[in-house]
Amino acid sequence: MNAIFDLALGNLLSPIILSFALGLFAAMARSDLSIPEAVAKGMSIYLLFAIGFKGGAGVAAYGADTTLLLAIGAGVILSFGLPFIAFALLSTMTALDRTNRAAVAAHYGSISIVTFVAATSVLESRGLPGEGFMVAVAAAMEAPAILSALWLVARGNGSGGKGMEPGLLREIMLNGSIVLLVGAFLIGLITGEQGLAEIAPFIETPFKGVLCLFLLDMGLIAGRGLRRARGVLNTGAVAFAIVMPLVGAATALVMGLMIGLSPGGIVLLMTLGASASYIAVPAAMRVALPQADPSIYLTLSLGVTFPFNLTLGIPLYLAIVQFITGG
Repeated sequence: MNAIFDLALGNLLSPIILSFALGLFAAMARSDLSIPEAVAKGMSIYLLFAIGFKGGAGVAAYGADTTLLLAIGAGVILSFGLPFIAFALLSTMTALDRTNRAAVAAHYGSISIVTFVAATSVLESRGLPGEGFMVAVAAAMEAPAILSALWLVARGNGSGGKGMEPGLLREIMLNGSIVLLVGAFLIGLITGEQGLAEIAPFIETPFKGVLCLFLLDMGLIAGRGLRRARGVLNTGAVAFAIVMPLVGAATALVMGLMIGLSPGGIVLLMTLGASASYIAVPAAMRVALPQADPSIYLTLSLGVTFPFNLTLGIPLYLAIVQFITGG
């Protein structure tokens, strides 16, 4: 048990996590520290391209097999199913109306690509990289949760439920983050290890430094969101934002073990199951469920679950997998 706590503490003291903590502290202390929007967007593009390309190159080296198909299938099942668990927990732990419960639930079935990238970096620093195809699993988990949430609302409201708006599915699938992630993955898949070697100085050496600056900005955003949301959310809602990642991670752990993923791959699947979207799903909710309150679902996903996963979740998932597998 002491070894698990030591591992968690070591991960908490990494430059990546401490950069996020600095941003969170600066925002809560009302510092004027900020990252220009154009710079933040540029870092997002860089990180998505780098992780997608390396994932594609990893698949090219690994090759497509049954494990790849099972992992993608597991990701889709998680994305479809976790919103129903989240919805049930919200019904028990909060007094939110059905529309807001469904909107929040959608975030916890979809994924945070930044949390995934952070977990990838932590695993690489520990010498436990996951399978390269896990980035494809991440891409497959973006949209199904949105469909589950819309079904939950339509089922509860009867004729009042709007269901799937025309063009919404197209908007979801053509979301910029999904297009860039999948596109970079395909480029890496086509060019393989040779392509990776050609641009390695661009996507490997600067990666962790850019990730630190990006997480500094995310800490600033999360901290400001927490300040604005004081009084909006009760204890039950905040507790949900910590309990639900653990439920998602536990479900993913079982599926990862059944599939036969490597220890690193299981940690990444747990991270995907535990993370909550704050990019693709909020954009979809604004179109599909405009009556849902953004201050609720954004604060829970970005202000509570995101920092929980970065500071405690990822180290915990890694420690649990290493304890179970002996890795």
